[in-house]
Amino acid sequence: MPNTSQGSEGSLVLPTVQYQRPLNDKVVIVQVFIGIFLCINSLMIVTFFKKEAFFTNTRYIFFAHTLVCDSMFLALTDVLLLMSYSQVPMPGGLCIFLVVILENLTVATPLTLTAMSLERYIAICMPLHHSELSTPVRAMRCILLIQALSSVEWIIVISILFSAVPLSFYTSPLVCSFEQMIVLSWQGHLSSALCQFNFLVMSVVIAFTYVKIMVAARAASSHSKKSTNNGLRTVILHGFQLLLCLIQFWCPMIESAIMKINFNVFIQVRYIDYIIFILAPRCLSPLVYGLRDKDFVVVMKYYGLFGYSKKVDRTRLKIEQGCRHIVDY
Repeated sequence: MPNTSQGSEGSLVLPTVQYQRPLNDKVVIVQVFIGIFLCINSLMIVTFFKKEAFFTNTRYIFFAHTLVCDSMFLALTDVLLLMSYSQVPMPGGLCIFLVVILENLTVATPLTLTAMSLERYIAICMPLHHSELSTPVRAMRCILLIQALSSVEWIIVISILFSAVPLSFYTSPLVCSFEQMIVLSWQGHLSSALCQFNFLVMSVVIAFTYVKIMVAARAASSHSKKSTNNGLRTVILHGFQLLLCLIQFWCPMIESAIMKINFNVFIQVRYIDYIIFILAPRCLSPLVYGLRDKDFVVVMKYYGLFGYSKKVDRTRLKIEQGCRHIVDY
């Protein structure tokens, strides 16, 4: 891992690369993995914006926000991965810009999943208030709040960086990574504390919504049993995906400890963490939500097959009038 140190006069010595990672099969696998899901996400985003019934529905708005964030995240992390393996440096100022975007997207996805779980809780446990509380306007305000909360950590980290590095840092070439932004030891501890706080809050919210919906499922009548159980399964899937996202907050600490023991093991562990806890959660959204929604799949199939899907003719009227009631998801 690149590191920084202080010179004899207290000036910051710019990070230096201590290892090289040649292009190999692992990188190729990542390219295929990311390419497939970027195509799927792009088709789903197009599907969302093609039908007014989708972007006037709170659940679909949150889903589209997740798709956009995840697609940007996958693309940017892939660019940095390729540059890192090829040892292609970039100016420090550009690295800061990319890291800021990535850190924002890293937190935005689990926060959006948390908001989606709360929306399910309101739909199932507070059905009489759902139409009032769950509106497109409120969903957009919630997304703005998510983006604001996602910015807290990088604002703190970057503010400390600006005050600690010389002007030459912004033009000097370096292999970009988040570690390059950590120039003081306590800065890293603060970043870790913020990550753990996010983990705790989001875990409590998911647990709360799961318990409440589970209680509602047991008390539901046979008429509403199916929709309630569907909502419970959705929250469970939310929880699993969110768990993978939240474990990502622990990865830097684990990787840092392993690096001090064995650098080769550190490289392997970091690759595994990247696949399981960084890429996988971002690739689950279209599988967990989009492909489980029959109306969404029908419209996506229509545009994916360039209008040759015969099923659309039988369901177009239903889609135009509005998607299935939100509780049925």
